[in-house]
Formats: sequence, structure tokens, C-alpha cells
Amino acid sequence: MKTKFLSCTVLMMILGNSLFCAQDKVQTPEKNEVINNLIKNEKEAMIWYALKDGAKIEIAKIDTEITRSNTTVDVKTTVKMTGKPDWVDETIAELPQLKPIKHTSFNTQRDMALHFGKTVTGYYTDKASNTKTEINEKGEGGFFDSNIYPQIIRWLPLKDHYKTDIAIFDYNPKSSKRLMKAHITDTQKGTFLNKEVWMVSVTDDISDNAVKMTFYIDTKSNQVLKQEIDAGGRKMLIERID
Repeated sequence: MKTKFLSCTVLMMILGNSLFCAQDKVQTPEKNEVINNLIKNEKEAMIWYALKDGAKIEIAKIDTEITRSNTTVDVKTTVKMTGKPDWVDETIAELPQLKPIKHTSFNTQRDMALHFGKTVTGYYTDKASNTKTEINEKGEGGFFDSNIYPQIIRWLPLKDHYKTDIAIFDYNPKSSKRLMKAHITDTQKGTFLNKEVWMVSVTDDISDNAVKMTFYIDTKSNQVLKQEIDAGGRKMLIERID
């Protein structure tokens, strides 16, 4: 399903994998275009809607908090659905390169903890089958944690027709593929709520590029005002309320 907007990983987990299921440069911790001073302490509240027959149906509220220190940035996202336990994802990355340190995810479908280094260690508990998988894998290659890549999008030097790939690590016990990419396929200047925005078109390998996302990023405040999602014809919307 801080300022944080929801990553495709969380959307896939909450709604089910069945729903979500060439650039010249690749962003990695070793070589990237992230503008460091855009990474700030922030809090954000958004509402996530499903769109049906022209109506907006609320799915959840999303609270995101970004906490920056001299050496790390912590991005915590809490998805609140009526009558259900919260879904909480948290990523810690090293500054200034955003090299991943830790990712935890706790929700009704899974508990997961990843610790990044020369190897990626941790565990994944599938609550449906009540099975726990111990993780110990090589962490070869430069990559970001998949949970932080939507934030990275708004920390890049966006401009008209800006395109790039973002190298990410995403753990799924049902797949042997871990190293993937998110793709900024186009960037255009537009307006939303009488504000000038960058409209950033994004797909990622997590969904086999089947999920199309558009982020509306305020050119002045750098805040995400809206996120449009098309998941195989199912359309959703995430809008900032605070």
C-alpha cells in the first residue's frame, strides 16, 4: 500500500498479487543523482481510494514519517484500514548514498525483517501458511531497498522528459529474483490544484511492469500531492490531506 507515498510492494501485499502483477542511466547507491538536501524530516497523511463508476471508495489512510539524522534516514509508513490491524513498513538507509541498512514489514499477511550488508539476512513469516523462512543471501550489486524507491523519485533532479532506472532489492519467497529495477518512463510538467507539478510516470519489475503509476510532485515544496495507479485496469488514487 512520509513524505511517503505507497510503494508497489505494499499495494501488492494489501490487495493481492493477482492485482499487481530503455533508460540510459541506472540509479544505485554508488552512483546516483539524488539531491541530498531534499531529504528532510517530514510527516504526511494521505487517503487511498479505489475508483469505481466515477466514485471514490476509501480503502485506507496512509501516514508516513521521514526522520533524518546526520548518518541515516528512516522512512516509516503506516496503512490504516477500518476494522483491520495496521500495515507498517519501515526502511532505514545510510546517508548520503541511501545504501540500505534495514527493512521491516508487519501486516496481516506477513512479518519480515531484512538486514543489509555483504549478505542480506533476516526472516520472512507467511501468516497464511504459518511458515517462516530464514534469509541469508548474497547482497551483490548496488541497489536500494524497494520500499524506499518511491521517495527516491522525488529526490531526483526532475525535469521535462526525465527518465531513469532505479536498482532495487525486493524479497519475495515465491520468486528467486531479488535484484530488480523501477523505471521512470517519462516526466512532464503540469498543474494540479492550481500548483505546478511534475507528473512522473513509473513502473517496476515487482509487478512485471503491469502496474502503471503517476506521481504528482509539487515543484516548489517537493511534496507528493497525488498518486494515480492503474493495476491491470483497476484504478486507484492516493491523495494528500496533510
